[in-house]
Amino acid sequence: MRAVLAVLLAAVCFGTTGTAQALGPDADPVALGAARIAVGGLALALVAALVARRAPAGPVAAVRGPARTRAGRALALVLGAAGVLAYQPAFFLGTARNGVAVGTVIALGSAPVVTGVLAWAVRRERPSPPWAVATVLATVGVAVLGFGTPGGADGGVDVVGVLGSLGAGTAYALYTLAGAALIDGGWSSTTSMGAVFGLAGALSVPVLLLAGAGPLSTPAGLVQVAWLGLVTTTLAYVLFGYGLARLGAATVATLTLAEPLTATVLGLLVLHERLAPTTLVGLAVLAAGLVVLALGTRRRTRPFAAPTTPATPTTLDPRVR
Repeated sequence: MRAVLAVLLAAVCFGTTGTAQALGPDADPVALGAARIAVGGLALALVAALVARRAPAGPVAAVRGPARTRAGRALALVLGAAGVLAYQPAFFLGTARNGVAVGTVIALGSAPVVTGVLAWAVRRERPSPPWAVATVLATVGVAVLGFGTPGGADGGVDVVGVLGSLGAGTAYALYTLAGAALIDGGWSSTTSMGAVFGLAGALSVPVLLLAGAGPLSTPAGLVQVAWLGLVTTTLAYVLFGYGLARLGAATVATLTLAEPLTATVLGLLVLHERLAPTTLVGLAVLAAGLVVLALGTRRRTRPFAAPTTPATPTTLDPRVR
């Protein structure tokens, strides 16, 4: 249950992103995204290095999956960093074309579906009934939540924006599965997240230099970048990695659908946005899906069946810290 709570807390951190962006200076989305990953990714890499240095030596558990070799881990690392980098512009394209509500719904709603399908095809992880029910409920919930918001579907849906949001959901699935592969290959959860986001952060520095900091260099901009980088990225992904080491990748992706729930509540209380009745229905359906998944996870340590391979590292595994 602690792993579920860790992922939900990570989702709450993720959910503050839109509010932090709205309350901060009006910065270029590409520059803001690059600054977020540069600060947060490099800080996450530092955390991973400190944890690895302080961790006591212990017996190494058996590894599995394509990342059990050095070449496999390198490939997973590169693919994970590529997913982190691709998520930012794809997500911004979707929200720019169709609005924040619709773009976010398509991106986050497609992520658990793509993750589950890829986990089934690549990792041969068969989805469990609780995952299937929870994913359907949560996806329907975020769909109602987004399309029921004023300005969502009223103005029509742009195809290019939809493709951008679907690309963001696919990118999210890519770095989620890459992190899971690195954990299965023998890395700790913090190390895998730190390596993936550290590489992405290093690659984001030249992007930020080309885009220009602009208002991000002001005091308000620095506070905005610090929150987005250190809270919504570094802290969030330490918690995310903790949960990923103990839960299936598709379960983690579904739990993080609590992000739009958090974003909507903050929009109501902090930004004083007005919610349509259908939005409240979406919140209820989304919450029901998360409850189903949480209860299902309590009965099964791993929500996917993989009879021919050993289980994912647990809290007793010295590799997981």
